Amino acid sequence: NLMPKIDRWVVKHFLSHLAKHPSPQRMLYTINLSVSSINDEDFVGFLKEQFDTHPIDPSEICFEITETVAISNLQKAADFVLEMKKLGCKFALDDFGSGMSSFTYLKNLPVDYLKIDGNFVKESPTDNVICAMLTAINQVGHVMGLETIAEYVEDADILAKVQDIGIDYAQGYGISYPEPLKVA
Repeated sequence: NLMPKIDRWVVKHFLSHLAKHPSPQRMLYTINLSVSSINDEDFVGFLKEQFDTHPIDPSEICFEITETVAISNLQKAADFVLEMKKLGCKFALDDFGSGMSSFTYLKNLPVDYLKIDGNFVKESPTDNVICAMLTAINQVGHVMGLETIAEYVEDADILAKVQDIGIDYAQGYGISYPEPLKVA
């Protein structure tokens, strides 16, 4: 039962870091949240308190929730997302396609970004069926007004394929390796 404490620690320390070291350009930062935090009745209050404490524009923060988190309690997840969107926060549905994927979940969650699970993405240059699935997910996401993100973009071939499909963003070692936070 440590995940709510870990999520709180991450949010508190990250927002504190951003407040002390603001970026000279507008950025969007993402923070993954666990199902335990989404189901925690006090978590929304904690987040609001953190935004009051740290002068960070909530529209610069995107919370990532996995498909598994969302479907564990769809109404609770939707309520959480709507409450935080009132502050200006953005949301991404992470790992879409990895589990019990359903466009119904997607339709009922007011997210801004759809992150396509990397297990699909990494096979896209060599698997026509996977490529068709990526195309379908991307098209549905776009019709819903969502921006799409391909995970596991590990090389130039995968990047070329996701660009050809029309996916909006790419994430992975083919773009950049993780780096420590830079302090200006």
